[in-house]
Amino acid sequence: MVTIYDGKPGPSRREILKRGGIGALLVITGGAVISPQHAWGIEPSALKPQTMATLIQMARDIYPHDQLADKFYAIAVKTHDEQAAKDPAYKELIENGIADLDRKAGENGYSGLGWEDERVAVLKQIDTTPFFQTIRGGLVVGLYNQKEIWPVFGYEGESYSKGGYIERGFDDIEWL
Repeated sequence: MVTIYDGKPGPSRREILKRGGIGALLVITGGAVISPQHAWGIEPSALKPQTMATLIQMARDIYPHDQLADKFYAIAVKTHDEQAAKDPAYKELIENGIADLDRKAGENGYSGLGWEDERVAVLKQIDTTPFFQTIRGGLVVGLYNQKEIWPVFGYEGESYSKGGYIERGFDDIEWL
């Protein structure tokens, strides 16, 4: 067991490793967003690195899954950067949307809010805007179409190529 400052037992090494990227620190350096703790990074081509970091936090707050590392959210929001590189109006929508989000969040911006409840309250202020709907809609596909995360949710993928669900025991869903 790991011992915390107050002498109470903390999480075991196994528990820390099992949690993966939870609560990871994202570093913005040069033109990239990096997670030094988990050895991944993303280099935006059109959006500002701070914008990408905020989009990653926003994605985690819209679709919160504690068992998923930040890198999966980064992959999901990368599509917005790719679209912004092709379409100046799209880039303006995203950059202005993040700027508005930061203004509504206060002095330290959206990413500076320390509690998820505070960030969600700010998101509720903009949930009907085209910016929010664009991000939310893109996340549905960008996040949940990543095959690496399917096992986390108990999804085995499409079944047609494997003979269908009936041939594979369609009632074997243990996660419900």
